[in-house]
Amino acid sequence: MNISIRLSKIEQRYSIQPEYLWKTFPDYAVFRHQDSRKWFAVLMKIEASKIGIDGKGKITIINVKAKPEELSSLRMIKGVYPFYHMNKEHWLSLNLAEIDEMLLFELLDESFALTSKKLKEK
Repeated sequence: MNISIRLSKIEQRYSIQPEYLWKTFPDYAVFRHQDSRKWFAVLMKIEASKIGIDGKGKITIINVKAKPEELSSLRMIKGVYPFYHMNKEHWLSLNLAEIDEMLLFELLDESFALTSKKLKEK
């Protein structure tokens, strides 16, 4: 499934629009909670080598938060990598060209829940 369709599904599922915050990186977007403005996902185009994929060229990834106790087992799944550019103890990078659609949305749902203001207040 192409990336624009996946982005459209994210927008519909969470009733949000991606925010393109950086002029120098026009393809990077954040997805935030409407109430707290906290990020639950970050879309980036990076060199594949930055997350350990052999070869050259750019890939599109989406970064999501996950439970620390699940990170090592999740990283064994095709399309799931240690987080690029932020805290590797709580976040994962998902290669949109490789990751299974159902797993993508399971991980997005979990990231959405983990970054929820209501969860943080408990």
